[in-house]
Amino acid sequence: MNGLNWVWIGVMAIVPFALGLAVAYPIWHTKETVLGNLAGAAVIFGGALVLILRESVEVERTTRACLEAGFTCWPDPSAFTRYAIYATVGLVQVCSLFMLSLRVEQQIRNRDRSPEWR
Repeated sequence: MNGLNWVWIGVMAIVPFALGLAVAYPIWHTKETVLGNLAGAAVIFGGALVLILRESVEVERTTRACLEAGFTCWPDPSAFTRYAIYATVGLVQVCSLFMLSLRVEQQIRNRDRSPEWR
């Protein structure tokens, strides 16, 4: 098992953030920014965890097949590196979600004020 599975890394880069944003955005507009951030972060970290577990099963399956064939093989890059990629992408997405929530919160606050007081 050599190389990274770029399709699944691409899925991680797009799908959890979109789902987290879809969950958080309506909650933000009820003026519950922290609750929206928590819900969105839970979706993103949950997606990262699911993809890390999928990668773990794939590494385990490949390693077991090598052992049953009578030789030893190790994944390249290592399993830790594979998991760290998904975790890092998830963390960057959560940070992006939090920064986006600041803009949404500011827009909501400014919407309730007259233009000359902004």
